[in-house]
Amino acid sequence: MREIVLDTETTGFDPQSGDRIVEIGAVELMGHMATGKTFHEYIDPERGMPDEAFQVHGLGDDFLRGKPKFAEIGQKFLDFIGDSKLIIHNAAFDIKFLNAELKWMNLPEIPWEQAVDTLAIARKKFPGSPASLDALCRRFGIDNASRTLHGALLDSEILAEVYLELIGGRQPDFGLATSSGSQNGGSDVAWTPKPRPAPLASRLTEAEAATHDAFVAKELGDAALWLKS
Repeated sequence: MREIVLDTETTGFDPQSGDRIVEIGAVELMGHMATGKTFHEYIDPERGMPDEAFQVHGLGDDFLRGKPKFAEIGQKFLDFIGDSKLIIHNAAFDIKFLNAELKWMNLPEIPWEQAVDTLAIARKKFPGSPASLDALCRRFGIDNASRTLHGALLDSEILAEVYLELIGGRQPDFGLATSSGSQNGGSDVAWTPKPRPAPLASRLTEAEAATHDAFVAKELGDAALWLKS
């Protein structure tokens, strides 16, 4: 079974008011295992970057200028995801933006039922507990120290680990249980997943990491929030 773990970064909250996608990152899973195949694009939004959005992901006007427009990568993105299930944290947000961009291109929109919302899964599994991506990383012991800013590909890689834990680890279909007690009856202890001893290796290339470091140094410098005590 093929699944795509997906994340986007945008200029704001509402495509109908002019906000656009500026980054798409996606990781392929096959049988709940990462294959190493990814999709990653920075996108020129053809508009200015609001400061509020810049503080979230650090993608500024100078960095995005000259990157492909969504119209140039939309079909390639659809070809990559195909009809696979899309694993997204807060899926309504990303699908809303993706469908707006695809509609403007007269391309097929993504059916809502194609998306699996890990935020909804987490809220159902852990009612009343924080369900942000960072909170779930803490719960499952997943290393997210490199997540100083939101980034679509990095967040997709982290979400892939979170998703596997939410559905029961690498073999979610095995409902394992251990039983104890006499022949007259006993108690069943449900199997629960344990945190992975080591996180999945990053699939960012050296070139992508260097590009990220360069634009952070140029755009933020000493003003980067995580450098302040």
